[in-house]
Amino acid sequence: MPLDAICLQGVVAELTPQVVGSRIEKIQQPARDQVVLSLRGGKRLLLCAGGGQPRLHLTEQLRDNPSQPPMFCMLLRKHLAGGRILSVVQEPLERVVTLTIQAADELGEQRQWRLILEAMPRHANLILVDHQGRITDCLRRVDFEMSQQRQVLPGLFYHLPPRQEKRSPLEITREEFLELLSALPEDTPLDGWLLDTFTALPPLMARELVCAAYGETDARLSRDRGEKLWDSLGTWRDRIAGGGFVPTLLRRAGRPADFTYCPITQYGPAMEQETFDSFGRLLDEFYEGRDQADRVRQKGQDLMKSATAARDRVRRKLAAQEKELAATRDRERLRICGELITANLYRMERGMNRLTAENYYEDGCPPMDIPLDVRLGPQENAARYFKQYAKAKTAEKILTEQLEKGREELTYLESVVQELSQAEAEQDFNDIRAELESGGYLKNRGKKQPGFQRASKPRQFVSSAGLRILVGRSNRQNDRLTAKEADRRDIWLHTQKIHGSHVILCTGGQEPDETSLYEAACLAAYYSQGREAGKVPVDYTPVRYVKKPAGARPGMVVYTTYQTMLAVPDGQLVKKLAGK
Repeated sequence: MPLDAICLQGVVAELTPQVVGSRIEKIQQPARDQVVLSLRGGKRLLLCAGGGQPRLHLTEQLRDNPSQPPMFCMLLRKHLAGGRILSVVQEPLERVVTLTIQAADELGEQRQWRLILEAMPRHANLILVDHQGRITDCLRRVDFEMSQQRQVLPGLFYHLPPRQEKRSPLEITREEFLELLSALPEDTPLDGWLLDTFTALPPLMARELVCAAYGETDARLSRDRGEKLWDSLGTWRDRIAGGGFVPTLLRRAGRPADFTYCPITQYGPAMEQETFDSFGRLLDEFYEGRDQADRVRQKGQDLMKSATAARDRVRRKLAAQEKELAATRDRERLRICGELITANLYRMERGMNRLTAENYYEDGCPPMDIPLDVRLGPQENAARYFKQYAKAKTAEKILTEQLEKGREELTYLESVVQELSQAEAEQDFNDIRAELESGGYLKNRGKKQPGFQRASKPRQFVSSAGLRILVGRSNRQNDRLTAKEADRRDIWLHTQKIHGSHVILCTGGQEPDETSLYEAACLAAYYSQGREAGKVPVDYTPVRYVKKPAGARPGMVVYTTYQTMLAVPDGQLVKKLAGK
């Protein structure tokens, strides 16, 4: 669910005592719609104006930053770097939060700025407003063509978004509430009425209020039901007034499905509930997977497009070659036609379009019709069939070799696509880009910037028994990890028959314990195409049995003397092993 106004109220109440008075040390913009304010004391305040996930909260996640900061980030650094946060204020029951910041200008004079987050999902924005109330700049500029009601452009005075024409659930009286209900026809869905009548009540909470009153979410209005719904609303209001926020994450089948600010009863055992000690940790947990998907979409969009285009091109080429190969399998018929024409030359003359002859290559010598080219003589027709036979025989050999190479190329490109889908940092994309450039799938962009020259490191984990586990991020890194960095006595793991990262369990020459081996297998399953599966077969063997064939593409290896185990791609285990 998007961050609703009441949940945002809990977030603001939580972070206000932690950030007010703090000085801004760094300002970063890791994504197009994300700004991170690094505060003195090690705190990081995330302001996200993404269309589907606008929010602000203290975050513990480290985000990879672009080598060149965006213009909006540079503007914020110019005006806000070194400033002090004076206040964090939310508009009542609105998803608008204002950070008032005092910072020195170029002349050393103290100025007050407002950094305003509008966290409405469809119209999210982050706006910098000066001391006069004028917009200095914003993440999304809104001109007259985009909105006739409200423009958001540099130089204009800032005005709050228009409010919804709905009642406040925190201010309505019992008499007003029951009067509104009495005007409704019977059998009206109560959750829908709450949603349409009151602001700051998202669908999840509207259903929860109805469920708390009647034990079901789809209850409908009747004459005797108004008082129970009012009591349910009153209990909810008391919780909000008392600040009784409980950051709650809802999981379905182990995966984050929703979040809210109080325990939920409407789902029963169908949803798992996990409470957190802060909204910051809750929102980090909920949005981690989505943020990664967004980063992949934004930073790796061109790479994914190029890789998938190359993969699809190879697929089409293989399909055409397989069709041609199938045609060569009928070449024996061409040879027989040539032989039968040669054996029946005495019966033939120029200008014939067909020869019917006994096929003595089959039992019973059945008659066989052989099409002829009327422009050719009998011997020339026989020679034509022999030539077609020889051509088909040669084509079979060449096509078989081309198909083998094509399938290897397809396997490689599919592995690149899989790596791009699980890339986590900008350096991952840089490595894959360099790999595609060296393979001729992308044009070389010329001289690289210094930031692109640093060598990436594999993902690092520690097993429950204290053994180090390394996971490759790209095909070229898989090669380095397996062939150069791993000890011959270490254990190499890879998902069976599907694409995935090379995983190295560092044993120090000792026999690994079963728990560490299983945890390494879980990592191999998680960083593979089988991430969404229940159980994934994972092969494992000592590194000394893993070989890279001469001329093989990056990441391609062969191995022998292996064993297999089933592993679960558990995201929670991955975080535990990473020390998060």
